[in-house]
Amino acid sequence: MSAVARRTVVSAAGGAGLAAALAACGGGTGERREPDGKTDGGGEGAVLATTGEVPVGGGKVVAGHGVVITQPKPGEFKAFSSTCPHAGCTVGRVEAGAIVCPCHQSRFDLSDGSVTSGPAKEPLPPMPIQVLGEEISFG
Repeated sequence: MSAVARRTVVSAAGGAGLAAALAACGGGTGERREPDGKTDGGGEGAVLATTGEVPVGGGKVVAGHGVVITQPKPGEFKAFSSTCPHAGCTVGRVEAGAIVCPCHQSRFDLSDGSVTSGPAKEPLPPMPIQVLGEEISFG
């Protein structure tokens, strides 16, 4: 086999491998990727949590969806962006009535997302959710 023919075969094999890799990345799951690499889980209607997973006076950070869901009072569910406005970190937990960012310990009120202690100066933006039965989803 000549050097030219060998190069052609190697190039064709490499191109086929690249095409297969790109096809695999396509996914086809219906999830959209956000600029920060998170997926939205299919968008509106995707179940984020059940009502039993969100304690009264507490909350749940929903990994991969960019949201923290809280239950300030029995049966009252709120949702906020889980991205801290101070430095862009993801809030880590909900404790003692506050949403807490692990990067610089900013704390936010679980009922309205307002800053209760800094260094954050801006509140967590609210996010629309709906509660249908026991399921909480984007609304």
